[in-house]
Amino acid sequence: MTATPPPDSARHGTEARPRGLLRPTGPVVDCDICVIGSGMGGATLAYALRGTGARVLVVERGDFLPREWQNWSAPAVFTAGRYRNAEPWYDAAAGRYFSPGVHYYVGGNTKVFGATLPRFREADFGPLEHAEGISRGWPFPYGVLEPHYARAEALYRVHGTRGADPTDPWRSGAYPWPAVPHEPAVATLAESLRAQGLTPFALPTGVDLRADGACLRCATCDGFPCLVEAKSDADVCALRPALAAGNVSLLTRATVTRLETGPSGRRVSAALARYEGGELRIRADRYVLACGAVNTAALLLRSEPGALHTGPVRRTGLANGSGQAGRNYMVHNSSFLMAVDPRRPDDVVFQKTLGVNDWYLADGTHGPLGNVQALGKLRAPSAGGLWPRAPRPLLAAATRRSMDLYLTSEDLPVPDNRVTVGAGGRVEVHWRPVNLPPHRELVRRATAMMRRAGFPLVFTRRMGIAVNSHQCGTAVAGEDPATSVVDPDCKAHELANLWVADSSWFPSSAAVNPALTIAANALRIAPAVAGEAVGTTAADIPYGDGTGDRPDGGTAGPCATGGGRGDGGTAGP
Repeated sequence: MTATPPPDSARHGTEARPRGLLRPTGPVVDCDICVIGSGMGGATLAYALRGTGARVLVVERGDFLPREWQNWSAPAVFTAGRYRNAEPWYDAAAGRYFSPGVHYYVGGNTKVFGATLPRFREADFGPLEHAEGISRGWPFPYGVLEPHYARAEALYRVHGTRGADPTDPWRSGAYPWPAVPHEPAVATLAESLRAQGLTPFALPTGVDLRADGACLRCATCDGFPCLVEAKSDADVCALRPALAAGNVSLLTRATVTRLETGPSGRRVSAALARYEGGELRIRADRYVLACGAVNTAALLLRSEPGALHTGPVRRTGLANGSGQAGRNYMVHNSSFLMAVDPRRPDDVVFQKTLGVNDWYLADGTHGPLGNVQALGKLRAPSAGGLWPRAPRPLLAAATRRSMDLYLTSEDLPVPDNRVTVGAGGRVEVHWRPVNLPPHRELVRRATAMMRRAGFPLVFTRRMGIAVNSHQCGTAVAGEDPATSVVDPDCKAHELANLWVADSSWFPSSAAVNPALTIAANALRIAPAVAGEAVGTTAADIPYGDGTGDRPDGGTAGPCATGGGRGDGGTAGP
């Protein structure tokens, strides 16, 4: 590569930067494989390509998220929006800009995600009838992805209990690590739900609770950066080991603006990026888009197909002979639920350990309803974003007595729900909620469930266009080039050297968090991207497996100070 690494002493805040960072010395960088985006898909793919001999360059538009005391401060994270660094996107239906729930950092949105890492249900891979339409079938069944799910669970330190979730798909082995135990208040809720005839279970969670692990089970996990780097994000678990291998490099603060093709239009010849006030040309044999469903679609639509004319009419953008690039955008129908018992304070710290899937595949009038899972503990600053008109003292009092849930229902692929590129290159999102009646029923049932559990006051808030961390669709996979953008191996139908590794290829959204499925698929497609058999097997993945489901529930547990690190939503450490 035409680049030189910075000195080993280069630092970001108080932390040494990892090896493998590139500083281009000219306008051109050459590599074998260019991966655009360092989130769950891009970082996991880079990990799978380590040691292959290919020169892999991961390009990230952001930088490393700083490790600083504000990582644990709810006022800094939620009120001040300290780490929100995405440009505004345009809501085409409302005719106004909004601040999207995405983060441009090394590791992408996983730097602030809640680390819940479930597999999709086996039924999610087939056509599934919903109240307002059909959820598309995938171009391969669950069994194709199952071994890669297992590898991804080992890589991302997933803690869980096999068979505890009644909708869990079959699996070839136990979880690598035992489930995170419930704290007393959550355990009491779980007992109440069982008494109602429900089957609560411990959420599959990616945190470092090994015997010598760094996780403190603090109050600042879901929605916060992890100050002690114990959350299983893509930066810590995948990209840093990839960079340490020697054949993987990382270029930060470089925004890829478009892709160029050669004269035939059948191969991408260069990725053009804005870097330090100029234009950088990145030349590679193979390219992988892992920018997130919205930005991957926008990049394809900003790129020109050269001499290639495909489809019944000339289409705008690259890999778009089907006219499907940017279409079928999905983000889940989701609601926050805060259940309050004014008679008793809730001293829970690490709340996000409980899930309920009894209505995930419910039949009858409403069809499948979706997933219920605990949230990281709401405090006044985080709840203020949900109920901005509520007085802060009232929110503080309510959240000290609340149990907080997140409700997710499937969003269906609709061609008119789409991403386009508008005036001045702005990202435009055209989205209307689809399949809302089942979501309303899920909210109704969850509300009744919590009232029966002893919480007389229940408040809910449905999320809108800006809550889009679960975005998917926009470059759907399929066998037929006339109706899809990429093939079942996530290679663009029309291009010999372009793949997609984020969630934009998902034919449907299911109703659970997509991160583990993104990671598993990145491991699946790595051999095709490498053009050779990739030597990454389960034995190559750290943390091991086969030790899961231990009866002790893990040995690390809360830290000696009671697991209360972080401000609990009130102040800095």
